[in-house]
Amino acid sequence: MTTPKQPEQETHSKRPSLLSRLLGGALRLTIAALIIGGAVLAFRYQMNTSPRAKRKKPPRQAKLVQVVPVQKGDCATVVTENGTVIPAQQVALQPQVSGQIVEISPDVIPGCMIETGQKLISIDPRDYDIMVQQQRSNVATAAKNLKVEQGNQAIARQEYELLGEVIAEEDRELVLREPQLASAQTALESAEASLLKAQLDRARCDIAAPFNAIVQEKGVDLGATVGAGTQLATLIGTDEAWINVKVPIDKLRWIIIPQSNSDPGSKVTITSKVWGPEKRRTGRVVRLQGEIEAQGKRAKLLVVVDDPFCLKPENAGKPQLLMGSYVSAEIEGVVLPSVFPIAESHLRDDHTVWVMDDQGKLQIREVTVAFSGPGQYYISEGLTENEKLVVTDIAAPIAGMPLRIAQAEGEQPKERQVARDGGQRQ
Repeated sequence: MTTPKQPEQETHSKRPSLLSRLLGGALRLTIAALIIGGAVLAFRYQMNTSPRAKRKKPPRQAKLVQVVPVQKGDCATVVTENGTVIPAQQVALQPQVSGQIVEISPDVIPGCMIETGQKLISIDPRDYDIMVQQQRSNVATAAKNLKVEQGNQAIARQEYELLGEVIAEEDRELVLREPQLASAQTALESAEASLLKAQLDRARCDIAAPFNAIVQEKGVDLGATVGAGTQLATLIGTDEAWINVKVPIDKLRWIIIPQSNSDPGSKVTITSKVWGPEKRRTGRVVRLQGEIEAQGKRAKLLVVVDDPFCLKPENAGKPQLLMGSYVSAEIEGVVLPSVFPIAESHLRDDHTVWVMDDQGKLQIREVTVAFSGPGQYYISEGLTENEKLVVTDIAAPIAGMPLRIAQAEGEQPKERQVARDGGQRQ
């Protein structure tokens, strides 16, 4: 028979077995952790103590550029400014006598060319013809009276000499009729002056062009009655035109301004956007006007251009200078001795240029600009003869960076190609 205490004994026999299993599992985990930790430490030690291969920096590649040698020379300065064409001669014709318009030349039309002395307008001359005839009669009468008085004086002188009397000087003049003779002489001179005035008024009935001109405006028609102050027509001279050019005061020192009509002034090349790039006219500086523009520090130069309407054979096909038009004037100034001309795009920021030295490295050099013209700068200091000026745009220029010259056919610097295609400097 089994006793009732048998289950309790079985429980006590199972407890040591469970405890041993738990202790064995913990021991295995600890051993595994120690092995892993040792392996990690050994790996770290191996990585820290093992020799490493050093990475070499790749050699810096030279930038591909284009260069041009700079040459020193004497260069003429050019001041480019804008100006307005104005008439050198302009007149509003007005009559000096009154009357009715009886004739108008067919050339008195706006835009027509007329020549010096050409008759343009006639005023009814009949009244003035009558006046001339009357004054001629008066002159004839006065001349006859003078002759009669001269005869009377001769007779009086003979009688005075025959009498042989001595009389006072005042009485002598009366006896010899000297006052009457002087009055007759004065009357003749007055009549001749009146005739001259009548003839002058008659001549003024025909109104002619005072100079070679183009008709700008017509003011009257046939049958109109005109008088002093009536505007008949407006004429503009065609022999020459003026251009008012406003120039900064600091640029006047480069321009040759004549002090008299015989002195030569700076040559001027006239261009206009409406003419196209190939069309141009030439002129010359004649005067500096004695005032400064109110809105800014600009002086006014007067430029003259001959034959503005191209009427002479040698100017056939050239563009006409229309009054009031806006043009560009390139004024040739004095010559700068021993300077280096470079293109405007080759001058970098802060007045510096890029130069490739003998070692093929980039130099960023500050220069002195003596004068700036259209599309060019003239360098007086900072460059030497035959130095290699870098003309390629470099995105990130650094002094001392290596450069190489693009010489192979078809080889183009990248920055230069972008600037040409995109039209912008990098």
